[in-house]
Amino acid sequence: MVDIEKIRAEFPILDQEIHGYPLAYLDSGATAQKPQTVIDAESQFYSTINAGVHRGAHELAALSTEAYEQGRYSVAQLVGAHYGDGDDEIVVTGGATAGLNMLANAFDHASFDGIEPFALHRGDEVVVSRAEHHSVLLSFQELCRRTGAVLKALDLDDQGRIISDKAYLESVITHRTKIVAFTHVSNVTGAITNVPAIVTRAREVGAVVVLDACQSVPHLAVNFHDLDVDFAVFSAHKMYGPTGVGFMYGKRDMLEKLPPMNFGGSMVELAWMDKPAQYMAPPAKFEAGTQPVAQVVAAGVAAQWMMNIGLDNIEAHEQILVPELLKLADIEHVKILGPLSSQDRIGTVAFEIDDVHPHDVGQFIDSRGIAIRVGHHCAQPVHRHFGYYASNRVSLGIYNTSEEIQRLCSAVADVYGFFHR
Repeated sequence: MVDIEKIRAEFPILDQEIHGYPLAYLDSGATAQKPQTVIDAESQFYSTINAGVHRGAHELAALSTEAYEQGRYSVAQLVGAHYGDGDDEIVVTGGATAGLNMLANAFDHASFDGIEPFALHRGDEVVVSRAEHHSVLLSFQELCRRTGAVLKALDLDDQGRIISDKAYLESVITHRTKIVAFTHVSNVTGAITNVPAIVTRAREVGAVVVLDACQSVPHLAVNFHDLDVDFAVFSAHKMYGPTGVGFMYGKRDMLEKLPPMNFGGSMVELAWMDKPAQYMAPPAKFEAGTQPVAQVVAAGVAAQWMMNIGLDNIEAHEQILVPELLKLADIEHVKILGPLSSQDRIGTVAFEIDDVHPHDVGQFIDSRGIAIRVGHHCAQPVHRHFGYYASNRVSLGIYNTSEEIQRLCSAVADVYGFFHR
């Protein structure tokens, strides 16, 4: 086990009071807080070696490039991706949303040029799920609109889990399915998806698999090779890293086939006025322009920091707290949207309080120095599945404690009576 108090001491933002109470930050699903080592890494980059990467012959450019690629290497290690020897599998993006848009737009370009296995034709199918963040849903919904493909959805059971039994998957993922895109962990219910079952069915029909790993990488030991997905996206800011940067994993052979989406400097080998350019090999082919170098460096430090703690330790600590968090369901007038057991779920719990708007709930709880998320969490279809438009969401990080969850439960227990006096 890990020393949580020692870990908490690494997060300067936690050492403060909000409304006269010690801050209890329970909104890591939106963005995780940053340890001092990550904060320092970004600052030190700008203070010591700031320069453009993969260009320039001076010493700062060389040091900057080395630090940038070290960041990529650490991130690759975190998720079990290849790095080096010409088989890099991690592409830098502006975030997970940018990565999903890049993929969807690249598939659109591939459809225009007839590049397989990505090309979509009228009547082909793209399968997502009702648990998706809007970044998945809207990216592929728009891709279908432009190509004439049909968007289909895997449905959810009464606990909000993506239905994954064999017969059901065979009925939805058919021989017309070209792309299957889905979340590894729901950002609303915290439910962990049965990835192997969906990937197995996708392989049977030859579909390309895209995984949204934003909510899994910070919480679980993730290995994209073991999961056998073709592409995956995740954000640095949810894994204790900086904002403004994310990553797209792609199997090397898939990255080599995929056409680029952004064009400009740093991604072209040869350019002419009278014929198409010759693009660089991946990942450079997908990294046009000036990249968020300092953020990649800091994201690499965050990845290494997580690996130093141990992904198994991070997961184990959270699993200790999840049963305590699920005691919210024992409070009168409270309903949890998602699994009521700690099995196959992370410490993300969305809940409703009878006849109290989530914004009112959030403000009341904030008055106790506790930060949670309210709204539809960019996932309206899953809320509609439960018959709601919005909810209150608690999401844990490695720095959270049992005492903070007890404070939360005490505050939640007071909400209904306060608004119905």
